[in-house]
Order: sequence, then C-alpha cells, then structure tokens
Amino acid sequence: MKKTVLTITLNPSVDKSTSVQSIVPEKKLRCDRPKYEAGGGGINVSRALKRLDIPSDALFTSGGKTGTMLEDLLKKEELDILPIHLGSETRENFIVVDKTTNQQYRFGFPGEAFSKNEQEKVLTVIDQISSAPDFVVISGSLPGDVPADFIGFLINKYKAKGSKVIVDTSGDALKVALKEGIFLLKPNAGELAALVGKNELENADLDHAAQQIIAKKQATIVVVSLGAQGAVLYTAGEKIQMVPPLVKIRSTVGAGDSMVAGMVSVLVTQGTTEEILRMGIACGSATTMAEGTALFQKKDVDRLYKEVRKQ
Repeated sequence: MKKTVLTITLNPSVDKSTSVQSIVPEKKLRCDRPKYEAGGGGINVSRALKRLDIPSDALFTSGGKTGTMLEDLLKKEELDILPIHLGSETRENFIVVDKTTNQQYRFGFPGEAFSKNEQEKVLTVIDQISSAPDFVVISGSLPGDVPADFIGFLINKYKAKGSKVIVDTSGDALKVALKEGIFLLKPNAGELAALVGKNELENADLDHAAQQIIAKKQATIVVVSLGAQGAVLYTAGEKIQMVPPLVKIRSTVGAGDSMVAGMVSVLVTQGTTEEILRMGIACGSATTMAEGTALFQKKDVDRLYKEVRKQ
C-alpha cells in the first residue's frame, strides 16, 4: 500500500519575483512583469512532490488577501490543500534579479504572530484530521512570536498517531525538534554546528556530531546539506556522501525544500538510503537551474539523478 504524506507550513508566503536591468540606489528602477508563486517550506515540498507524481496533503495557515492568493495559486497547481484560516495576513517575499550581474536579491518579510487562540486552533484542526499520514514534513520558519515549543506539540501529536516526522527548520525550533526526537533531520553544516554548541565543524567533526544525534535517538536519519559540495547521509550503521554534477545556478530559492521532497519521494516508495540521498541531491540541484522562485523540471531531475556520484 502506498505511503501517505502530509506537509505542514506554519509561516507560508506568496513569493513575488522580478528582474531589473541594473540595481542602482536612489534611482527609479523599471522592473519586468512580476511572477507570483506559492512559497514556504512545507508548501514547496508538496509542490515539488507533485512534480515527482507523489501525492501529498498540504496543511498551512492562511489569512487576508495574500492568503486567498496563496490558496488560489496552489489550486492552480492542483495540490490537495488544508488551509487553516487565521486573522493575521499571510506574508510576502520579494526577489529581484539584477540582469547586469545576474545577482539575486532576496527580501523576506516576517509572518505575523499567532494569538494563543489561533495556536490552539491549529492544534485543534490537527486533532480533527482522523487519518494518520505515514510521513509528516514540518518545514520552514515559525511566524512572529510563536514559541519554539509549538513545533514540539506538533511533533508529539503526529508521533502519537504513528507518523514518521521529518523536520527542516532552524534556530530554537530545530533544537526543540531534536529534543522530542524525529525520523529525519536535514540541517546544513552551520545548523549542525549550532546544535552541538560549535561555531563551525570540520569534516571529521560533522561525522561525530551527526552520529551523536543518532546515538541519542534524536533522529533516525541525519542528512547534512553541504551546498555545491552535495550532502552526507548518516544512519546508525552507515555514512553515504554524494556530490552533484556541475550545473548553471540561476537561483537557490526552494533548493532545500526540493531536496527534502526528493528524499521523501524515495521514502514513500521504500527505496534504499543511497537512493534517498541521490534523489534529494538531484532535486535540489535541478531547482538551482530554475529562475526566480520556480522549482525544478522533472526532466532535469531524471538527468541529474544519473550524474550524482558517490564521494
């Protein structure tokens, strides 16, 4: 029986992207026609899974006119959505590419804080969803003044249902997730260093830090993203490191979310750990080839999957 997936995005966004000939201070800049796309960690994971022909339910908060636009954008992509309507306005992000230098400028706005009642509403809605997904992906930042402990409540609710929880976040929320114990963790090297109280980690230290997390049963699988150098996957009994092929990078927006989606797509089909890492790197790399806030094209993933190599 095919495994089921739920993504959770507590701080979604509508991403507006455009380009200008040259960014010059104090000058009125003529932008190209803007492009609007749904954004936010878990939402991007669901969007990417759709491109891999893996169905998922996308649960997210939504409010105001921007929230309505977000829902409309996701309906156009034919995603199965579970919006939780709140009083706060859904945030926007703004991305501009300078065509002269091909440099990208990313402006991220904070999400408005949930009230205590709205936090309770989110938890109540989750309780009312009777089905228990096989995999739950909690991805992205927390809005406003929502406490980091809130992510712990979500993790425990789904672990109690028997779901395997995958978390891709940062800061205190990431520390809370580890304290509760999850199935898969995807930090970058800097985030992993912070988790073990270091400013930075050498390669040998990466191994020790990841294995320490696994030994403490804080995560079953740890995948450390190394950017252009690929990624390393750790379990209690193995370490697999792979590097991507060289590609022309146009944008890094959504690359991490695409990597998570690639790994989840293999977990759903019960593939090997090597396949999990290979597909994650292929999807992340393929997204860097897309412009603005766009995600990968499936044909690029298929090609890059064959070119990802072991280190």
